[in-house]
Amino acid sequence: MKLSVVIPAHNEEGCIEGTIRSLHEVLSREVIDHEILVINDNSRDGTEGILDALSKEIVNLRYIDNRPPNGFGFAVRRGLENFSGDAVAIYMADASDSPTDLVRFYRKLNEGFDCVFGSRWTKGGLVIDYPFHKKVFNRLANSFIQIVMQISYNDTTNAFKLYRAEVIRGIQPLLSYHFNLTVELPLKAIVRGYSYAVMPNSWTNRKFGVSKLKIREMGSRYLFIVLYCLIERWFSRKDYHRTKNRMMQSA
Repeated sequence: MKLSVVIPAHNEEGCIEGTIRSLHEVLSREVIDHEILVINDNSRDGTEGILDALSKEIVNLRYIDNRPPNGFGFAVRRGLENFSGDAVAIYMADASDSPTDLVRFYRKLNEGFDCVFGSRWTKGGLVIDYPFHKKVFNRLANSFIQIVMQISYNDTTNAFKLYRAEVIRGIQPLLSYHFNLTVELPLKAIVRGYSYAVMPNSWTNRKFGVSKLKIREMGSRYLFIVLYCLIERWFSRKDYHRTKNRMMQSA
């Protein structure tokens, strides 16, 4: 099963090379067929130059310049429109995610699950240098999602997840423009009946650059997408459920 790794990158010249090299090294060592697809999201620093040089050296790497409008959600969506693998992972450019975790997720997906979701807040999870104000917002937001959606998964806002290609096709159309896409993807997969496993993962705060997440701007956007998924769950009569999708495709 070919694995695609989608990495959105905006002004990540300080860390993008190290992220790509460590990821490629681990996946190659584990003999995992893969591509690394970086979406250069209107970077104004040296990110594109680094990507251009690396793509000539690493055959598994390619990059796309994201056309406006820009932003995390748009960049990830561009990657999800252009990946070539049988499964796709969302992976952060700032090296906050671990390539060894990705290998574990890949092995788990091969057991037959449709998705593998990471959790930093379950037994075996690890966070290093997590800002206190972000942790407070994170735990409140995830507790709210658990209660409203009636799910046990406790880290829906975690971007680090792995999906089979058929899941990405089955949860269209995607609406989120920003970091709320990290919530839309798993909630739609759950509501539409795809199977998933939850595994602990580690998270390490960035050493270079600036976080793109603006908490003050995200509250209403997270709420919007959660309510959207809740309305689908309550009122769609499973019109978008994987079973109906497969029946329509076969017909």
